[in-house]
Amino acid sequence: MAMPDPLSTALLTDRYELTMLDAALRDGRGLRPAVFEVFARRLPPGRRYGVLAGTGRILEALARFRFDADILDWLDDASVVSTATLEWLASYRFTGSIHGYPEGEVYVPGSPVLTVHGSFAEAVVLETLVLSVLNHDSAVAAAAARMVAASGGRPLFEFGGRRAHERAAVAAARAAYLAGFAGTSNLEAGRRYGIPTFGTSAHAFTLLHDSEQDAFAAQVAALGAGTTLLVDTYDTEEGLRTALRVAGTELGAVRIDSGDLGSEAVRARKLLDEAGATETRVVLSGDLDEYRLEELRDAPADAFGVGTSVVTGSGAPTAGFVYKLVARADAPGGICHPVAKRGGEKATRGGRKTAWRRLTSGNAVAEVLRPFTASAPAGDVRPLQLPLVVDGEPVAADDLEEGRARLRRSLDELDDDARAITDGPVAFPTVFDDDPEARKHPEACA
Repeated sequence: MAMPDPLSTALLTDRYELTMLDAALRDGRGLRPAVFEVFARRLPPGRRYGVLAGTGRILEALARFRFDADILDWLDDASVVSTATLEWLASYRFTGSIHGYPEGEVYVPGSPVLTVHGSFAEAVVLETLVLSVLNHDSAVAAAAARMVAASGGRPLFEFGGRRAHERAAVAAARAAYLAGFAGTSNLEAGRRYGIPTFGTSAHAFTLLHDSEQDAFAAQVAALGAGTTLLVDTYDTEEGLRTALRVAGTELGAVRIDSGDLGSEAVRARKLLDEAGATETRVVLSGDLDEYRLEELRDAPADAFGVGTSVVTGSGAPTAGFVYKLVARADAPGGICHPVAKRGGEKATRGGRKTAWRRLTSGNAVAEVLRPFTASAPAGDVRPLQLPLVVDGEPVAADDLEEGRARLRRSLDELDDDARAITDGPVAFPTVFDDDPEARKHPEACA
């Protein structure tokens, strides 16, 4: 279970969320029941599927979405909203419901990965926070999943914290672990989420000492022969020989962070084996991404360290999620009327929807969307949305291990082409399966 963060999340938002709220409360329509959906219009270039991550962090952030006295005073001083709205915000608590795909689920364009149901006022103010979390975490998870696929089953360690904002680095480590990384170098991610942490030394430690042998001896004295020695500070082959002289054949691992990594791994493995250090692992790092990992598939490496490409826009472009109003009622308890933006590439499909994954011989072939009151579509399908929050109370656990297992199951439903890291079509299409019978029994917005 995640460790709590005491900071309020209420101002992790855009000003227009609160000005919309102010105007909607002023004219009386802010209390209309409303349904918002989160979905991606498209995937980033080259991606065939997305990986949902961040719902656990949303539940964590929702509990801290509170407007305390300091926040209210600042909003008042900045003239963001009226006095009446400040009074409304002072007692803000989300009392609605949230359904969504659980973490680790694969998604495609059009997948309603999150559905927020409550009054317009209490749901609209969550837009920026929800999108910030899902867009960041899902982007990292999708990039990490591709790297896991390219690594050929060998462990990956997330080393990207120094390339990201300090708080984003913690979230990125969580998302990478969800996607199958073995652990992280980030200690706060280890403390908060129970993720295994890894790391021994950098080149600076070697340069601190009068010789490479002195540096290795100091590290082995502190951490034992099972440690990982960084051998490429000066000359990699000589570094390997020095590491063996210091630690012997009980040496846990050597890390190589520069040069032609494929060739260096071959040379390292040969030298280690000739010395009898057959159990010593070879770890490669240094500007790795899924394409470089694919090139290293046949290299005799036992594990990889990945940094920049998994936590930044170069490897993890935004997931592109949007948060759109799809239904509203005229008054509490009234019928949910579909609403939608018309025209242009940003047109939306109105109405609250349920989502199902259609399978053929165990392979995912379509994302099937139906009106909320419709029954399950015919054929071999499985439901995708689960209750996350009911009447304002979280009902889903933040379980990273279950998310990791879920992603493995979801990826197993994709065929080989869909799992490929090369450019190609989306893994499977999204189709809307209308149900005329369901339209005769429209949903009542509670």
